[in-house]
Amino acid sequence: SPAGQCQFCEPTGLANPADIFHVNTVGPLIMTFDVSASKQALAFGDSEGCVHLWADSPEVTFNTYSRETDFALPCIVDTLPHLDWNQDLMPLSLIPVPLTSDTLLSDWPAANSAPAPRRAPPVDPEILRTMKKVGFIGYAPNPRTKLRNQIPYRLKETDNEFDSFSQVPESPIGREEEPHLYMVAKKYRKVVTIKYSKLGLEDFDFKHYNKTLFAGLEPHIPNAYCNCMIQVLYFLEPVRCLVQNHLCQKEFCLGCELGLLFHMLDLSRGDPCQGSNFLRAFRTIPEASALGLILADSDEATGKVNLGRLIQSWNRFILTQLHQETQEQEGPQAYRGAGSSSFGSTGDSVIGQLFSCEMENCSMCRCGKETVRVSSTLLFTLSYPESTEKPVKDYEFAQILKRSICLEQNTQAWCENCEKYQPTVQTRNIRCLPDVLVINCEVNSSKEADFWKTQAEYSFQRAMMKRGGFEITKGKEISLGEWKELGNPDMGHSYPSVEELKNIWIPHAIKMRLTKSKELDVCNWSESDELSPTDDPESVYIYDLMATVVHILDSRTGGSLVGHIKVGETYHQRKEGVTHQQWYLFNDFLIEPVDKCEAVQFDMSWKVPAILYYARRNLNAKYNLVIKNPIEASVLLAEASLARKQRKCHATFIPLMLSEMPQAGDLVGLDAEFVTLNEEEAELRSDGTKSTIKPSQMSVARITCVRGQGPNEGVPFIDDYISTQEQVVDYLTQYSGIKPGDLDAKISSKHLTTLKSTYLKLRFLIDVGVKFVGHGLQKDFRVINLMVPKDQVIDTVYLFHIPRKRMISLRFLAWYFLDLKIQGETHDSIEDARTALQLYRKYLELSPPGAEPEEFRKVLKGLYEKGRKMDWKVPEPDSQSSPKRKAQPQPPPRC
Repeated sequence: SPAGQCQFCEPTGLANPADIFHVNTVGPLIMTFDVSASKQALAFGDSEGCVHLWADSPEVTFNTYSRETDFALPCIVDTLPHLDWNQDLMPLSLIPVPLTSDTLLSDWPAANSAPAPRRAPPVDPEILRTMKKVGFIGYAPNPRTKLRNQIPYRLKETDNEFDSFSQVPESPIGREEEPHLYMVAKKYRKVVTIKYSKLGLEDFDFKHYNKTLFAGLEPHIPNAYCNCMIQVLYFLEPVRCLVQNHLCQKEFCLGCELGLLFHMLDLSRGDPCQGSNFLRAFRTIPEASALGLILADSDEATGKVNLGRLIQSWNRFILTQLHQETQEQEGPQAYRGAGSSSFGSTGDSVIGQLFSCEMENCSMCRCGKETVRVSSTLLFTLSYPESTEKPVKDYEFAQILKRSICLEQNTQAWCENCEKYQPTVQTRNIRCLPDVLVINCEVNSSKEADFWKTQAEYSFQRAMMKRGGFEITKGKEISLGEWKELGNPDMGHSYPSVEELKNIWIPHAIKMRLTKSKELDVCNWSESDELSPTDDPESVYIYDLMATVVHILDSRTGGSLVGHIKVGETYHQRKEGVTHQQWYLFNDFLIEPVDKCEAVQFDMSWKVPAILYYARRNLNAKYNLVIKNPIEASVLLAEASLARKQRKCHATFIPLMLSEMPQAGDLVGLDAEFVTLNEEEAELRSDGTKSTIKPSQMSVARITCVRGQGPNEGVPFIDDYISTQEQVVDYLTQYSGIKPGDLDAKISSKHLTTLKSTYLKLRFLIDVGVKFVGHGLQKDFRVINLMVPKDQVIDTVYLFHIPRKRMISLRFLAWYFLDLKIQGETHDSIEDARTALQLYRKYLELSPPGAEPEEFRKVLKGLYEKGRKMDWKVPEPDSQSSPKRKAQPQPPPRC
């Protein structure tokens, strides 16, 4: 800045911005700034001609022989007349043109040409996302994704774009090159874009897409591509119990956040949840960024990312991360007062017990030197045979799986004996079998897709021959009459239809065992198979297919990821009170039961397998599935602030004492304030109305809870400002009371905490059974990402509301019923929470138990009549209609 302030920022935004430095000019303004070519010094020039030199070391390297660049001299042609190019009116006809009798290009007849202007390129989505509007003009930082003043000129694409406007749309059925445009079943397509109304999501019919009692996940949050994998982990009972028992001190722990999200999925009765807090923590993990797992909004919208490959990388990352985070759950890692988990012991994790598999890797050099090392892996990647034979050989899935686990390959490796890189043969053998077999399919090219397609055809032929002893070859099909005869129950047969057998290669069950010589034996397993007398039940593992994650190819939406999951008996017992197993399709918030054959059918033109989960039969009996709530009352006790200026002083609240711990049914006044991280995306319809495409992304900035009864009624016991590492677009100071700097630990004077710390306080209050009183709590809980039972919420916005009428603001209700003037210049969450409690007391006074509802309805009619007359505005203090202000309880004194 001209005043001499200099701040260094890291452009990717991953690191915290450094302190602001100051160039001490003693008066003059800074006018110029430059960086040396050696990148070792900074130079600031002030208005009095002084140069201030900054360097990173005492000895700085400069280019002492710097000089102007020498350009080639222009070619001088003597025959050309002298032309003064500085004159705008200089006629270009003075330039001599060679005489020719040929027709010039400019003589092309106008009838043979038509104007074809180049279409303006679309505006970069990043510009639209970061744009701030002042009036009708938008301002946005330059993302620098294109060269300055240069636009690629693709003439062929431009012609096709303009031709498409004049052509009659072709039927999708007639297009051979893009079959997925019409082959993708509706339930597999990217979930319909939510149309947000003035009420947000309150009037969106989620039940239309999910008629089960299981909870879907909302897709509008950045990096929500992993929703299907979150559901897969949730429906693994040992994983669900493990993460809900896990609680540590780390601010951003994926295990903790996953446990809190799974708790919401447990509580939901068909209503969708959102993983905003989990994805917020996910975005802060450096390893996730390094692996390219964090997508920008533009990447998700344009479909430039290979989602199949991305979700396989995410699968490997999340298992590794959970394994590391849950290895130590005692001592310094445990949260304040939380005991150890009921799973495993220190140094070991249930993730390791479930997924980990010990491998023996052997490298044999051609000199005879053999090197053996032992490692472990949490999943396996399919390795396909590199055969050029036509046609491709017939493989069972078990053969490919065994080949992928016991992998053998030739590669260059360092040999200590030869002391150089040598061709070596590397083999991998398995030492033990995991309880959950995780497989990344690695279908990333047309070669692998063709292999799957060919093997599915072979599998179909084997299934047909097995059904009736028919020998089927390419070009010969079984007749419909013969197939009906096979499927006739009177003939003693009951087989699936032809369609149910197509595009199936993977089995629903796999048998695996390690022989006495430690060799792996793998084979496909069916329901009719039985163990041989020589098989030891303890050494033989029968794996049942539990989930498949599929990449849906759809050029219209950029593709999506869905999951087929076999939901076990324990989940149905908790949700529906019945005991059975059922396959479901999970497509964000769309959940639909499907047949088990559909879960393993992969039409490679639009439905590509990405991840397979096989679980050992009777897996749950091996693990302790008791969930012990790790959140204890100690989370409500006094804690130090993150802010440097306010370490030990609770300026605006008095923490609860042990004798004040809330009980079930106690009232707690609650209010929250928010800031905006991303502005909403909207478009104008042809009739001039606004349609919200994507709502603004909000983040909680302040949460206040006040005592609802007792001698200290109205005194807050929680008033936490939430520290955030993400960029805040708008602090909404007029409505939130949050000012720039309030959430910065270096300069804030507020009681600053982490979101996780405050979230655990609210979770404890919910688990205890308190009743929250507030105004507009539904939106507050949604942004905080909390699932609160309806009988624990008392919302004054609905207490004083007539159906099909407008909602009334807290400010107007306080003025009408309590003669209070609140929310003058800005909002204050303590004042709002306290006012909501007083309004609830007023409601109980106006509508006591046993009173006639008509009496209270008359009060509401009077409220709405007064509101219409006042245009729902509270009069100014000097107005005659302004009631006398009542005194409110004063906040505790500041330290």
